[in-house]
Amino acid sequence: MGVFKIEGGHSLKGDITPQGAKNEALQILCAVLLTSEEVRIDNVPDIIDVNKLITLLGNLGVKITKHGKGSFTFKADEVNVGYLETEAFKKEGGSLRGSIMIVGPLLARFGRGYIPKPGGDKIGRRRLDTHFEGFINLGASFRYNREDHFYGVEAPNGLTGTYMLLDEASVTGTANIVMAAVLAKGTTTIYNAACEPYLQQLAKMLNSMGAKITGVGSNLLTIEGVSELKGCTHRILPDMIEIGSWIGLAAMTKSEITIKNVSWDNLGVIPNTFRKLGITLERRGDDIYIPAHTNGYEVKTDIDGSILTIADAPWPGFTPDLLSIVLVVATQAKGDVLIHQKMFESRLFFVDKLIDMGAKIMLCDPHRAVVIGHDFKSQLKATTMSSPDIRAGISLLIAALSAKGTSTIQNIEQIDRGYEDIEARLRAIGARIVRE
Repeated sequence: MGVFKIEGGHSLKGDITPQGAKNEALQILCAVLLTSEEVRIDNVPDIIDVNKLITLLGNLGVKITKHGKGSFTFKADEVNVGYLETEAFKKEGGSLRGSIMIVGPLLARFGRGYIPKPGGDKIGRRRLDTHFEGFINLGASFRYNREDHFYGVEAPNGLTGTYMLLDEASVTGTANIVMAAVLAKGTTTIYNAACEPYLQQLAKMLNSMGAKITGVGSNLLTIEGVSELKGCTHRILPDMIEIGSWIGLAAMTKSEITIKNVSWDNLGVIPNTFRKLGITLERRGDDIYIPAHTNGYEVKTDIDGSILTIADAPWPGFTPDLLSIVLVVATQAKGDVLIHQKMFESRLFFVDKLIDMGAKIMLCDPHRAVVIGHDFKSQLKATTMSSPDIRAGISLLIAALSAKGTSTIQNIEQIDRGYEDIEARLRAIGARIVRE
């Protein structure tokens, strides 16, 4: 297994371009199963999770052509649905959380879909009930084999549109149900739907293929079923989680960095959340410019002077994927911050590694941590640590780049799952990082 060696304490400078959005790519790639015609997708990130899904599609019989960096054509005209019941698929599908989203398209187009219990980050319980309850509402029968944790849904006579109120605004659950509903008979209405930019992109792509989805961008989606979908061309948005990561990196290392082509209109509250931490960032066209914070950054309190609380929430609230970044950035702010991670009960457990580096953090419970900022008066110290998941991994990497001395990060495959060619891109702006 690989490790990163990072010599911290150096300012960086230059431009960095975000990769395509990982979470959007996982949805968009599954949607190619809905048509027998060619679908071209551009700006696909070259990361482990996405590459695993592309391999899975190929094993299902999808014809895949790579045109260049991040550009692929997919043609699902000879899908081998029988592959879903093989031992190879059980192993392959179980290694990737995003594989759950092949079930909706396969159920809609072929009348059945199976999936082993999917893997992914160990950040707490991640239930699948929303996905399968949605399929059942559309008329599918459900079965679950407890011995090998294998899920199945079948609808040999097709799906029928209906009204449903989701018990949670699950992003992947909403995507899966939408992809099933576009080929169902009649009209489907989904209330409490997730409305993240990833979902909006998926809906726009499906509409360009001939689907009839309205309410895009809201939590109430109406889907009028159609008999078939056509091919299309789609470009994936820049990854807003990576954009937030680079904002945090710039602040922590007192670096002057420009993040290129960020799609400002799809960033929601992300820029203002970092501004609450005292970070200066400017909009220059479609770029974000962050000046070197040579004098640090000061946390803004609430109007009544209360300690700032940053919490995650479904879109348009603050994405939970960036709370780890915010927590690290807060360790060197002037002022205190309460981080409230509501969605996953294991995501804050990586703070023990930051405490070892000298950060002042009180973990109140699995969901809340109080960060007492150093105001750069006490620099973090280098250490050896292991990446428990994608977002904690990048947060530890940012901490290491700001720390005094040389740090070692183990289990960097977790970081590779979500960040493309990260050491080369960081070295291009002056980071001293080596993969061993």
